[in-house]
Amino acid sequence: MKCDLCDKPACVHEVTLKNGVKKEVHLCEEHARQSGIQIPTHQPINQLLTQFVVAQGAKQQRVMAKPCPNCGLTFAQFKQTGRVGCPECYTAFEEQLTPLIERTQNGGAHHVGKSPRRAGTSIDRQVMIQRLVKEIESAVSAEQYERAATLRDKLLQLKSDVAQKDTEDTPETLENN
Repeated sequence: MKCDLCDKPACVHEVTLKNGVKKEVHLCEEHARQSGIQIPTHQPINQLLTQFVVAQGAKQQRVMAKPCPNCGLTFAQFKQTGRVGCPECYTAFEEQLTPLIERTQNGGAHHVGKSPRRAGTSIDRQVMIQRLVKEIESAVSAEQYERAATLRDKLLQLKSDVAQKDTEDTPETLENN
């Protein structure tokens, strides 16, 4: 597009709407300066990248220096020791700690507890039963009766499996085996 005042290429394009009337102005660099429009100079890409990296570094330093409000530990100190100072540190440094925890815990960031190996399957079943009961309640409250019926069937099957497992593990059946 060419300048409205000469044949040079336009580098400033201004569109204004006044009383519903659209007005377009296209000016070259010289005429834009004459009309008082300042044209920003282009910076080399390496200079822009340097400014970006410096800004990110400053942000990183602020994060590293921010202390936990409870114990006063900074994230930089945590990085040196690998230990948090108190339970509040997890909240204070949540943004920085979550990716670290997810990497070390195969994507998990929330503690779900442990169960003894010998009781693991029965505890897992109990948790599954509790989860199914909650899902059934939410399905009924949302009037999703078909889904609630399917979940009920799963729950009944799981409970019958638990009852069958319990009868297999009674002292009488263990003596016979």
